[in-house]
Amino acid sequence: MKLFATAVIVGAITSGSAFAAELSMAASATGKGAEFLRARLAEFEAKTGNKVNLVTMPASSSEQFGQYRLWLAAGNTDVDVYQTDVIWAPQLADQFVDLTEATKDVTSAFFPSVIQSQTVNGKLVALPMFTDAPAMYYRKDLLEKYGKQPPKTWDELAATAKEIQEKERVAGQSDFWGFVFQANAYEGLTCNALEWIKSSDGGQIVEPDGTISINNEKAAAAIDRARGWIGTIAPEGVLAYQEEEARGVWQTGKAAFMRNWPYAYALGNANDSAIKGKFDVMPLPVAAAGDQPSSALGGWNGAVSKYSDEKEAAIELVKFLASSEVQKKRAIEQAILPTLPALYDDADIAASQPFMANWKPIFEKAVPRPSAVTKVKYNEVSSDFWGAVHNTLSGNGSAAENLELLEAELTELKGDAW
Repeated sequence: MKLFATAVIVGAITSGSAFAAELSMAASATGKGAEFLRARLAEFEAKTGNKVNLVTMPASSSEQFGQYRLWLAAGNTDVDVYQTDVIWAPQLADQFVDLTEATKDVTSAFFPSVIQSQTVNGKLVALPMFTDAPAMYYRKDLLEKYGKQPPKTWDELAATAKEIQEKERVAGQSDFWGFVFQANAYEGLTCNALEWIKSSDGGQIVEPDGTISINNEKAAAAIDRARGWIGTIAPEGVLAYQEEEARGVWQTGKAAFMRNWPYAYALGNANDSAIKGKFDVMPLPVAAAGDQPSSALGGWNGAVSKYSDEKEAAIELVKFLASSEVQKKRAIEQAILPTLPALYDDADIAASQPFMANWKPIFEKAVPRPSAVTKVKYNEVSSDFWGAVHNTLSGNGSAAENLELLEAELTELKGDAW
């Protein structure tokens, strides 16, 4: 008997009379993601006769991962399908069903890089449902109002944000801010800070060959630069912001710039949005000419628990949620990036989300977090990293001091090998 639903559904499915499966899926969703997912699960139920119960998870990916790890370590049979972050594959691979054989008819249609991101020691751990890479959102109406161009460097961003903030406050918006982002002590800060560092030619925390590279002058300068934003162009409260807190300020028209994921685009253009039609997106800035824009590679996938007693139906659900049909609806309704290259040329998606074609190069240049190289230790690596960054942003030590301590922590964590 399922913990999350006590009834066992028995009935007829389209191919005849059979025992229908009862599944539970664990997932979190920002914005209107939960509403979208529930609608797709209802479609799956109507199509198959199966029953799916949605187990909603915390918005924080760090909290979500912690709960997943507890359930899986305990051999929990109550959850059949897990919606997983792109970085979790190496850490949870042993707890999930190998999908290689079951999905061999569809995997060639996906971006090879996203399939590879979910492949551990030749085992396909999860099937990619959508991909993600953040961009810089900007108020094109305010840039035009004050004769400004979209900034290309972080210093240009700070200067433009400061000027717009000051002028908007003079005009009567006393709570207007130049820039909002995610600086809470959680996985989202790892993404933000990795972008600041990588776009400043400061490496990517741990390099693909396993070298710990974070303790360097360019990385320290990037974090110290961000420290200068707190309380000047960004509110002190940004130290507690996750994605939705930043979007809340932005979407009510109280910020000039915002760093966020694609989901915020459709919401920003909704009929109830104060900024509908007033903004656009661009690649994140760089430190100096010659540096490369860097967006943290994100994305969410469907994995089947090896403890599920309904593996066949669970695999069917994962394939449905990653299908072209569902990904197309997600792109149109939520402005979320598909993992299928063909959909970027889809006429319906282009008509409803014309910006999406511009997001493809942002995604293609995205930088992965060092989960593949640090394997099961990634969660501790990320926690140590965001802790050092949050300390710096909060004024507890300089970036150089905190990165030196971080290097020592990571060296001890690594031991002889990752």
